[in-house]
Amino acid sequence: MYPRLVERVCSTRSIMAERVRWLARARGEVLEVGVGSGLNLPLLDPQQVASFVGVDPSGPLLARAAARATRVPTALVAGTAEALPFDAARFDTVILTYTLCSVEDPARALAEIRRVLRPDGALVFVEHGASTDPRWLRWQRRLTPVWSVVSGNCHLDRDVPRLVEAAGLTIAEMDDRDSDASVLSYAYSGIARPRKSRAV
Repeated sequence: MYPRLVERVCSTRSIMAERVRWLARARGEVLEVGVGSGLNLPLLDPQQVASFVGVDPSGPLLARAAARATRVPTALVAGTAEALPFDAARFDTVILTYTLCSVEDPARALAEIRRVLRPDGALVFVEHGASTDPRWLRWQRRLTPVWSVVSGNCHLDRDVPRLVEAAGLTIAEMDDRDSDASVLSYAYSGIARPRKSRAV
């Protein structure tokens, strides 16, 4: 029941439109962190994506994703965002869609994403998090302790741009708006790239 509920919530018309829009930017060797039931797999462009690896801790969701793995060479791996089982600089693109809200340690997860991205790679994100409206943010903070318990650890109030930038990534493009996923959900979609280290 829970995998089906997650899929329904994360596949509304406007959310799917955002997925289509931003996943068109995925190319090369691609990793999706939190692949879930594989909603993004049919959206990949086989002319742009050479291979795809999906990581998720949920066996039932990975089983559903396997049925959608038809467009590009695909591997599905059981694992967590905080400990990605891949070498550094392994991927050209990392995809993160409606995952950052529910990982145990978002800072560590993003640090791992930064580690496995190539220096010229890109993080493609379609996420939800803290509202920019202080009134809604207060409600998000009040509700998150209860909401996270009943919704698979989903947090309404994580500051997506701050977390991404703190991980050593620079947001190159971003749209933010109210989301139809929930009256208390605020959407963030865009592209982030590894920040170049300063020469010493």
